[in-house]
Amino acid sequence: MHVVYSHSSGTVKPASMAPEGACDAHMHVYDRRFALHGSPDAMVDKATAADYRLVQQRIGTQRTVVVQPRVHGTDNSVTLDAIRALGPACTRGVAVLRPDVTDAELERLHADGIRGIRFTLYTPAHAATDFSMVEPLAQRVHALGWHVQLHWNADQIAEHAALLARLPCTIVFDHLARLPLPDAKVHPAFDVVSRLCKNGRTWIKLSGAYLDSKSGAEGGYADTTGIAQAWVRQAPERVVWGSDWPHPTEPAASKPDDAVLFDLLGQWVPDEAVRRRVLVDNPALLYDFS
Repeated sequence: MHVVYSHSSGTVKPASMAPEGACDAHMHVYDRRFALHGSPDAMVDKATAADYRLVQQRIGTQRTVVVQPRVHGTDNSVTLDAIRALGPACTRGVAVLRPDVTDAELERLHADGIRGIRFTLYTPAHAATDFSMVEPLAQRVHALGWHVQLHWNADQIAEHAALLARLPCTIVFDHLARLPLPDAKVHPAFDVVSRLCKNGRTWIKLSGAYLDSKSGAEGGYADTTGIAQAWVRQAPERVVWGSDWPHPTEPAASKPDDAVLFDLLGQWVPDEAVRRRVLVDNPALLYDFS
């Protein structure tokens, strides 16, 4: 039977096999059964938990982290529903919240599998949060053992270096920290993130290869390898991998091949033992998998 994978080009499995307990630490679920926030143009159809399940079976991961998408705002029902659908024992979530969230709600979210909050501020349009909310919310979620996940551009990271240094909790930078390619290391944000990596509670997601790559799929995203390897060298115990399915930034006609993205990890992390750490041990620690 021919299987169609939503928002993923290609049909073959990755050349490399995912180890037992491998985690896709960054994906999104979109579902019109739940409230929408901001521009409806940001909605992605055929990107439900059931659609993702087929992609998950293709790439071979067993654990999942569902990241609340911008279009669903601060109503995290879509993410909580996806955690239940994909299996609470093997799925965690990252929520989007504002400072008016109650302590009772935080406790409920924790019980339902949430382990972090995300600030998607790389483009302010329709954002559900803003920079003024980062520090007060970080103080509150730190008590729960959660992290703050930041999808900021490199200029924003550099501009808010002092804020980042003050945060008490674990910090997770999305998508290789969104440094401009191919000269990622010359941007001031590289030094900011590198300093933070020395504090023992800063993590990097090895994901979103297509977001800043100039070589693109045709060039095998080759220009991402240098910065990915730099992060792995700095903190091999604090990097995780994510697919970023359903690749919401990419046009419907040119979605990336999730098998290629998974295999790219072999170039980013050539050592098999470290790669297993990235896929299994690190996310188990960050996301509280037993």
